[in-house]
Amino acid sequence: MKVILFANTDWYLYNFRRSLALALQAAGYEVLLLSPPGDYSARLLALGLRWQALQMDRRSVNPLREMVLLLRLVRLFRRERPVLVHNFTVKCAVYGSIAARIARVSARINAVDGLGYVFSSDDRKARLLRPLVRAMLRVALGGRGARLILQNPDDRISFENFGLATAGRVALIPGAGVDCSRFCPRERAATVDAPPTVLLAARLLWEKGLAEYVEAARILRSQGRKVRFLLAGNPDPGNPAAVPEATIRDWVAQGIIEWLGHVDDMATLYASMDIVVLPSFYREGLPTSLIEAAACGLPLITTDMPGCREVVRHEADGLLVPPRDSRALAEAIARLLDSTILRSRLGEAARTKVLAMFDERIVIKRTQEVYRELVPAD
Repeated sequence: MKVILFANTDWYLYNFRRSLALALQAAGYEVLLLSPPGDYSARLLALGLRWQALQMDRRSVNPLREMVLLLRLVRLFRRERPVLVHNFTVKCAVYGSIAARIARVSARINAVDGLGYVFSSDDRKARLLRPLVRAMLRVALGGRGARLILQNPDDRISFENFGLATAGRVALIPGAGVDCSRFCPRERAATVDAPPTVLLAARLLWEKGLAEYVEAARILRSQGRKVRFLLAGNPDPGNPAAVPEATIRDWVAQGIIEWLGHVDDMATLYASMDIVVLPSFYREGLPTSLIEAAACGLPLITTDMPGCREVVRHEADGLLVPPRDSRALAEAIARLLDSTILRSRLGEAARTKVLAMFDERIVIKRTQEVYRELVPAD
């Protein structure tokens, strides 16, 4: 039985879905990975997976270009004849599902981490696109052969409120999971007088709380604290919420933060950190950086926002602060800096929670159950 996993970048497929693809292959499925070309396709092929390039602009709203994309998908699905298409992110869900219905693919799974910019933003472009995207999502997510995978209960409520979720056809599966054998606590080499380190790892968007993180760093530095504030991630210049690279470099020039750019080996980076934060003020699906850091036994600070509060329960396995509140963030960081006992307790609890809820083996098993529900084994 052939299945197609369709995403908007090969980076996403490699970093978040390669374990699922390998598990499906081991279970007897023929797997085809589909995405625009990038730097990670060779790595997927090296794992023995089949990958194919699809030209696609994930930010395009050009009607002609989008129609060409849809026709390409229809032709590909008719040629490959999969029994199931599994789409990731809203745009892939829309085009992948509509193309699958036209090509008469019997089963469609759409895994999305929220409704995204069109439904969350109040700017004119988003408001104009909303009715069209809503109509297309109804077509994409509907039908007896379709299932919707969401990552947290808040997203389920949002989809229901927009009339996009049907009872019995929604599965709550917490993200892509994490390899707990790779992301695990490691002994830190003792360094005399080394300052503690705080990390924010995310796409460089304002909504991830970058301004609040920088202001919290300023507050703590003004108190005379010697702390290293690290930022990992790349700019996303095509995103309306992107932080300009010049702004980031200015923060670095002022000595407020250290910018690492893209980091391939996050497990090693976490091993040298003391605290991980994500002061997001935008609803998340399920933040991968928090789950990975928790698996490494690190204490977490995040905001009381959808997705974030699924990973962290205040005072139990991390600390929650209000969104857009840099002073509360600074106070939470200071609290952890002042107590190795609290850092250790929260980090151990975070690791325990990941093992029980977010281990990739649990996520893959639940995803395969959805597959079998739609395509029963012979």
